[in-house]
Amino acid sequence: MRVFPSSGQGTASATQRLHELVEGSGIRRVDVVAWRDLDDPEAGGSELHAHEILKRWASAGVDIRLWTSRVDGAARVVERAGYQAHRDGGRYAVFPRTIARGLARSIGSGDGVVEIWNGMPFFSPLWTRRPRVVFLHHVHAEMWQMVLSARLARIGSAIEHRIAPPLYRRDPIVTLSASSKAEIVERLGLAPERVTVASPGIDPRFCPGKAKDAEPLVIAVGRLVPVKRFDWFIDAMAKLRADHPRLRAVVVGEGYERPALEAHVRSLDAEDWLTLPGHVSDAALVELYQRAWLVVSTSAREGWGMTLTEAGACGTPAVATRIAGHEDALVDGVSGVLVDTIEDVATAASSLLADDDIRATLSQGALGVARRFDWDETALSTFGVLANQSRRAKDRRGA
Repeated sequence: MRVFPSSGQGTASATQRLHELVEGSGIRRVDVVAWRDLDDPEAGGSELHAHEILKRWASAGVDIRLWTSRVDGAARVVERAGYQAHRDGGRYAVFPRTIARGLARSIGSGDGVVEIWNGMPFFSPLWTRRPRVVFLHHVHAEMWQMVLSARLARIGSAIEHRIAPPLYRRDPIVTLSASSKAEIVERLGLAPERVTVASPGIDPRFCPGKAKDAEPLVIAVGRLVPVKRFDWFIDAMAKLRADHPRLRAVVVGEGYERPALEAHVRSLDAEDWLTLPGHVSDAALVELYQRAWLVVSTSAREGWGMTLTEAGACGTPAVATRIAGHEDALVDGVSGVLVDTIEDVATAASSLLADDDIRATLSQGALGVARRFDWDETALSTFGVLANQSRRAKDRRGA
């Protein structure tokens, strides 16, 4: 299947083409099933990706219903950016509840279905015959062992690698990067021609600021969960501090690993210069990106690496682990540096902090790479996959 990278064409052009594509497709109502909603305290890149796409599809005239898990203390149904989010079922109950709704035809009776397969699938091929598209950002692989007991991890891994793939072999898959596509094909055995790459965009609010901080500032952004390996980041910053005694570091994000990470910071006596402020406002995050000398990602698994491209759009280069997703979001030696070990994180970051010229060159490179990515192009490409499925279904019925 054709790869759709973000082309960098004008926003108005992509928007107009999306409206024309929606109108010509005959697709008027789409159900989307996902694990978490954007308002969930643990929402991350997957939820942001869905929101950016769905609000553009809705603006183009598609009636979108998002079915996802409950957000404690919040309304069960919300209107957001032109689409409707239905939130029911807990962290794990959302899967059987959604499947039951599908079997009862209360989900999946419109013109199309989008399933966001985030580790545990919703098995949409079993409960709807409508045109379907699956958003699969990355393979979870060792993530099961990071977050579940040994028995549950074996079950989750078996579902992801052995049970689910045969059911989805006829469905088009949309993923974020060529490196993630390669892993999906290799590890899950899905056909490469059925996997489309549609890179995520960058919101225009991410842009260069007036000036970097006078003293070294290194930031990391993401959910405080094991797969992000913020313990690596903390240890690397502690090593870095020996060579850069005026260094300050910030970990932005919230999650259930906060107590352990805070304890780790205390054990290193780093509380005065390494902070975990939790969730921050959009404006505060942009300001941090703009002020930082570097952004660092030590994650073990990513479909892309939005923090790298968001920081890049602010003129901030990155040091990131060499994993699928990062290998596309970061251009090694142009917008930052890819590394393999925790020692490499500290070494690479130390070199960049010490060399203003190289850091300035990477900053310009990061800005150039970031210009390639546009959410309007992403929305157009992803809807194109669904429109193709709808057209094929009509052709089969007419044959």
